[in-house]
Amino acid sequence: MSLKLKIVLTGGIAVGKSSVAKILKEYGFFIIDADDIAHKALTDNIDKIIKFFGKEYVMNGVVDRKKLGELIFADKVKKELLESILHKNIYEKIAKEAKMLEESKKPYVADIPLFFEKENVYKADLIVVVYASKEQQLARLMTHVNLSEKEAENRLKAQIDIEIKKQKADIVVDNSKDLAHLRRETEKLVKILREKYAG
Repeated sequence: MSLKLKIVLTGGIAVGKSSVAKILKEYGFFIIDADDIAHKALTDNIDKIIKFFGKEYVMNGVVDRKKLGELIFADKVKKELLESILHKNIYEKIAKEAKMLEESKKPYVADIPLFFEKENVYKADLIVVVYASKEQQLARLMTHVNLSEKEAENRLKAQIDIEIKKQKADIVVDNSKDLAHLRRETEKLVKILREKYAG
């Protein structure tokens, strides 16, 4: 069974979804943050992380996300195993938050980075893709996340190509320029979303 959401914000890694979500919050939109939910799900499943991946991935009762990331983005089988451990927890929390916001008639956007990778799990009335070129994604991962070129490439390869996601979008928010340009792009999006919620 798939979860139907009103509006989904997605894209690839290091395209700037968090910046768009932050601007949407300024305009009164509630954000369901799938990444944040996934991080909490990691904590909820520490015992399973130790069991399936080893205690070296947990330091002082906290999952070492960088170290675990290096492992799973270099090994597709381990990545799928981790997703299977976390999936139910993430799905249920997103569904719960969406139901609560819909019942209270609050305007919300679900920020789901892997929306297209999980098309059998999540559906949306409106799909918004934040776009930056693959070269920009790679550069940002190496500069801001401090990954090696190989690690950055592994993370990009683990996701559907951003150009494919762009083609599947109902709306594209371009983040290939500066922050002022991104704000203008997001403000255009705000107008569209307000009309959708008003309708």
